[in-house]
Amino acid sequence: MPQHPDKAELDRLFPYVREYQALASKHGIGDIFQDNGGKLLQMLLITGLKSTGGREGNDARDEAGNEYELKSVNALLTKSFSTHHHMNPTILAKYRQVVWFMAVYEGIELRAIYRMTPANLEPYFSKWERKWHDSGGKDINNPKIPLKFVMEHGELFYRPDTSS
Repeated sequence: MPQHPDKAELDRLFPYVREYQALASKHGIGDIFQDNGGKLLQMLLITGLKSTGGREGNDARDEAGNEYELKSVNALLTKSFSTHHHMNPTILAKYRQVVWFMAVYEGIELRAIYRMTPANLEPYFSKWERKWHDSGGKDINNPKIPLKFVMEHGELFYRPDTSS
């Protein structure tokens, strides 16, 4: 079977992908192609936070040890942020303790990062907690936070300079 003509272009570009992965590895991200690793790296570098290095618990911490939740959305594909696949009171208690940084992308292009406090997000936390109790304690599968809500209630933390 013959290779695709673009294989040569991939071979030319791949050393730069390896450099990107080396930078990500330095910041505790093992694979830029998994779990939004490349976007996570960009968020860490912009916010100055450090990765907590695991899939359990919060995503990042600052130099004082405060933890943060980091989320991203590709606005070309969806208009809401994913949360947790097993939302329950334990996860909600964790979420109520941390500031969130929520990045808005169009494809791979970062358009903005919003900072959301637990107080900003409480309307959703309360709604999910009620739903969990009303269902008899059944975990909620990945409830969403609308992008519009984040843009209206969050603090714009970062917007890239697009003048160049």
